[in-house]
Amino acid sequence: MKNTLIFLLSLFSICIYSQKPTDFLSSEFHKNRRNILREKMPKNSVAVFFSNPIRNRANDVNYKYHQDPNFYYLTGHQAPHALLLIFSENQDINGQSINELLFVRGRNALAELYDGERISTEEAVKAIQISNVYQTPEFKDFPIDFSQFDQVLYFEFKNDVRDTKEEGDLYDLIDQFKTKAGHPDKQASTVHVEPQPNNLNSSLLRNLLAPMRGIKTAEEIDLLRKAVKISALGQNEVMKAMRPGMSELEVQGMHEFIYKKYQAEYEGYPSIVGAGHNGCVLHYIDNYNPSIEDGQLILMDLGAEYHGYTADVTRTIPVNGKFSKEQKQIYDLVYEAQEAAMAIAKPGVPFSEIYDATLEVINKGLLELGIVDNLSQEELINPATGRHRYYPHGCCHHIGLDVHDLGTRDVLQEGMVITIEPGIYIPEGSPCDKKWWNIPVRIEDDYLITADGIELLSNDAPRKSEEIEALMKEESAFGQLNLPDLDVK
Repeated sequence: MKNTLIFLLSLFSICIYSQKPTDFLSSEFHKNRRNILREKMPKNSVAVFFSNPIRNRANDVNYKYHQDPNFYYLTGHQAPHALLLIFSENQDINGQSINELLFVRGRNALAELYDGERISTEEAVKAIQISNVYQTPEFKDFPIDFSQFDQVLYFEFKNDVRDTKEEGDLYDLIDQFKTKAGHPDKQASTVHVEPQPNNLNSSLLRNLLAPMRGIKTAEEIDLLRKAVKISALGQNEVMKAMRPGMSELEVQGMHEFIYKKYQAEYEGYPSIVGAGHNGCVLHYIDNYNPSIEDGQLILMDLGAEYHGYTADVTRTIPVNGKFSKEQKQIYDLVYEAQEAAMAIAKPGVPFSEIYDATLEVINKGLLELGIVDNLSQEELINPATGRHRYYPHGCCHHIGLDVHDLGTRDVLQEGMVITIEPGIYIPEGSPCDKKWWNIPVRIEDDYLITADGIELLSNDAPRKSEEIEALMKEESAFGQLNLPDLDVK
């Protein structure tokens, strides 16, 4: 019976592998990333990377697993309970010359029956192109003396790792690393651990990886193009389907249906769908207004994540298909601010200048519209938040494996993929004419920095107010969806 179960699981694994898309990052990409990092590491150092923990939703139900972006960047491995070590120079371990080690869970027929396939050490050697792969329980007694390194590089630990009682799980790996490396947390809790040299460094890895992850390779750009294209298509279909009386959740669902239709595995971040006042909450994710009112604007900030890479596209549209006079004035002002930033964006331009270009346009426009009386700090700064009263956030960030991706933020460089996202938010109670209240506008697009300028990646979703109104007159595929009322007594 046991052999039959293993045989059936093997067939299941073959079927699953045959169904996977073929456009994931290549194993050569991940191997190259490890080699580049190794070259950047200090002499006589080791870099230690842990997979993400499994996040618990409630009781015995977990959230769908999402790998740590750095771990995925360096391995392509998408399973939990794993450990990667990269050595700056070859190490003599167990009679072998080794410059990297990977620990994975290994196969388990019963666990795979419930949770799906795992990868064996032999499969991992081939798929990830790491010569030395071991099962996680072997790390406990693995002969690594961390005290011999001048620096042990790692990311500081979070407190959301559960002990699953599985031998060699992430909880065990972290605990064993702390013991082996003489981590202060472990020394504080275990009297038998001898203090070791202070060679632990939890800050350098970020500085080493940021310039790498900030400049995208051709493979990464291909995946980002797909993520952005899918996100823009979602915006288009929702514009055509939008009408008063819809709920924010319904709008969110239409976007995310488009993502799944085109095989985007996740949303890159919690979807933001806010109508009226809700759109003035910058990271509003409740999306629970059951009936959006005629005459409101709805701000939709969503991004598809495709094979690990996430887009970040925002459009603000009139629910009834037509901007009011005041809504159009604010919208066109934000559009003008974005255009001003686009006009100067190119390699060598500081990030700060991109923001300054948007701020200058917005401040001037607010003054001309009479929303502010002057451009003094007392007038522009909200004393409760210390931020600009109507434009309280920055306008640019990297996108990639994270929606706010790692990358340097001094000057733009060729190969970066960034957002430009000016916005104006006028919540109820603002010190201006009531006709402006509850007008939220953000326009956010994704750009590739090229050799001499930028390429607008999200151009499939209209940006001009007139183009939005024109598209909203078209028929949507969602218009053919006619579900019965939910009549439950």
